[in-house]
Amino acid sequence: MQEVEQLCEEWTPEPLCPPLKTWQKRLKPPVLSSDCGSTCVVEGRPVKNFAQTNFLGMQEREEVRIAAKKAIEKYGCGSCGPRGFYGTIDVHLELEGKIAAFMKTDESILYSYDLATAASTIPAFCKRGDAIVCDQACNWGIKNGCTLSRSVVRYFQHNDMEDLETKLKEIVEEGKKSGRKKINKRFIVVEGICSQNGDLTRLDKIMELKEKYKFRILVDESLSFGVLGHTGRGAAEHFGIDPSRIEIITASLGNTLGSVGGFCCGTNEVVDHQRLSGVGYCFSASLPPYLAAAGVVALQTLQNSREALMERLRENIAALRMHFLNIHPKLRLSGDPLSPLAFLHLEEQGMGDEEKQERLQQICDNLLSKHNILLVVNKFSHLDKKHGASSLKIAVTSSHTIQDITYTADSLRAVAREVLSM
Repeated sequence: MQEVEQLCEEWTPEPLCPPLKTWQKRLKPPVLSSDCGSTCVVEGRPVKNFAQTNFLGMQEREEVRIAAKKAIEKYGCGSCGPRGFYGTIDVHLELEGKIAAFMKTDESILYSYDLATAASTIPAFCKRGDAIVCDQACNWGIKNGCTLSRSVVRYFQHNDMEDLETKLKEIVEEGKKSGRKKINKRFIVVEGICSQNGDLTRLDKIMELKEKYKFRILVDESLSFGVLGHTGRGAAEHFGIDPSRIEIITASLGNTLGSVGGFCCGTNEVVDHQRLSGVGYCFSASLPPYLAAAGVVALQTLQNSREALMERLRENIAALRMHFLNIHPKLRLSGDPLSPLAFLHLEEQGMGDEEKQERLQQICDNLLSKHNILLVVNKFSHLDKKHGASSLKIAVTSSHTIQDITYTADSLRAVAREVLSM
């Protein structure tokens, strides 16, 4: 008994979370007191906003706001229950129907939180004994869904088709050696536009490997929906891939449509299965009706004004890449020429990631305090063991002007010269 007591006295519990670094303790997130458009109000002064992903400016459009106001007057603010327990409202069904029609799939299903969409969808279809091959540059919500599924998860190098094929072969061979009579489910999971570096995923090549090795696929179109493709349907449309070849499509409502939540598209069977097995659908209060109403009008606006909105966005993307390409010798620009997200990576020999984060955050702080520009450092969960390097994230929208882009580039060039010479 004395030995047990001594061991208890000597025992030190593990911390609940990693200790904060000095610069993290000093971190003060900017507080907005206006809408989150291309210009917003931070700490009482207007700033140019290159931190938000309101790609087509839907959050700022008057018709979207009017639809949300009318929905509040009709339905109130919240739904006060999950979809299966008196939380289904007619506007939810309307938005699901319109998304399915737009994406050319049988059905769609809404989730109240975009980060929980893939994190709920993946475990709904994958379980222990199944296999997932996931792009290691996918966002944390996707990786969390892979972990929660308890499947065998293999990560392949981002956009490396040789590495992907190697992983697919390994899983197929392991299945043959195990002598299983029942074939397990096998999925490839990727994003249309990568959230860590703005790259366009080589979906055409991935589809060839998917069909060669008889895998299913989940494509997250959160950053490519409304951005890529002739009509804005995403990376699949951009590569000319028929939606019927993709088993599961997920996306956020919070980027192109300027609302909140996420959706999943697929066949009737894929969608109906989630209504009983999608944890984020079954156990979360449903999307507030006014956000669904905003999504309906935003989607209609996308369809009616697609050419003007997408063309303006593409012009701004081209301007962003031209003006941000040579900001500083130590800052490398990444991101596909078609992506509205660009990243500036700090490349300094002998400098660790934590020091890079501190320097990049200092650049953001100086831009906000001295030049009234809002940028953010790309941050990662400490649970994500395969995340990329820290970087400055720059999001351009159709609402920005060329003057906004050139002013921000010039200001960033001056601040980077000052901070990185220290």
